[in-house]
Parts: sequence; structure tokens; C-alpha cells
Amino acid sequence: MATFYSTSTYLKVFAAGIVLAAAGILLYTFLQPEHVASGTQAADLPEGIAASAPTMTVYSSSTCGCCIKWVEHLQEHGFSVEKINTEQLRQKKMELGVPQRLSSCHTGVIGDYVVEGHVPAEQVKRLLAIKPDVRGLSVPGMPIGSPGMERGDRYDPYDVVVFRADGSAGVFASYHQNQ
Repeated sequence: MATFYSTSTYLKVFAAGIVLAAAGILLYTFLQPEHVASGTQAADLPEGIAASAPTMTVYSSSTCGCCIKWVEHLQEHGFSVEKINTEQLRQKKMELGVPQRLSSCHTGVIGDYVVEGHVPAEQVKRLLAIKPDVRGLSVPGMPIGSPGMERGDRYDPYDVVVFRADGSAGVFASYHQNQ
């Protein structure tokens, strides 16, 4: 024998479902990297995130000096790094899904993430801490003042860009001279 519920019961269940869906959408939206406050400091991250992270593999040209400086920056911040020199860097970037508009002079891989260019170690730690559903991070080009590109007191503002497998991208963090 079938049980029939009143219309008001169906409306209550429907309303509860809408409220739960809205809450899920809000949580999803505000946990996305572009909505997380930029400027997160390494000290704000869980202890040992770099020490517990897998080794980052960095692909670059053997003649790139700023790539070596960026690897040193990562190591100074607790990352283990394996550097692989390659003359097939463009092909490697394509294999890893780095959009051409976001490319730089070196490409790192840590866990399931790609780290393109002069991304500060604190943002790599942040990525590993929040584990968003993205392909990776990039600092497109080679902005002066980014890790590995230090030039005295000259400093170009730059963004750390988060990108997804579908090619969409957003700002993960912004760096200006005052930071």
C-alpha cells in the first residue's frame, strides 16, 4: 500500500534541499583559490607542510640561472627538489597542461600539481594545504622581484595565477612592492 504525504511535507523537503544546495554552492565558491584571501603567510600554514610534501621535480634549461635561484628559494623554505635539465621544455609544458599564456622559464611538478615559473614557496605551501581541484599555479613570464628574479630594490607587481585543466584561470595571490 502506497503512503501519500501532504503537499506541505513535499514543500518542506524541497525547501530543505534548496537550502542544502545553496550552502554547498557557497562553501564550494568560497573555498576556491580566487576567493581565499591573498597574502597568506607561510607562518599561517599547517606545521611541516613542506617537510611532509613530496619532492618537487623541476624541469628547466641547463643554462637558466634564475631557475637555479628559484630551486634554492624552494629549498630554503623546506622543499626537497629534484632538478631535471631538458631542452624539450615546451613539450614538457604541453604534456603537463600548462596554458601557453601562463608559461615561464621552468616548470615544477609536486604531487598532482604543476608549478609554473617563479611562484613563491609560501603559495606552493598554501596550495598543498588547501588542496583545491586545480591543475596548478603559475607566475607568467619572469617578473622582477619574484623568487629567483631579485634585482636589488627593483620590484614589478605580479599575480600568482591558479589554472584548471579546462584552461580557466584566476588570481590565487597578488604581490606588490609593499608585501
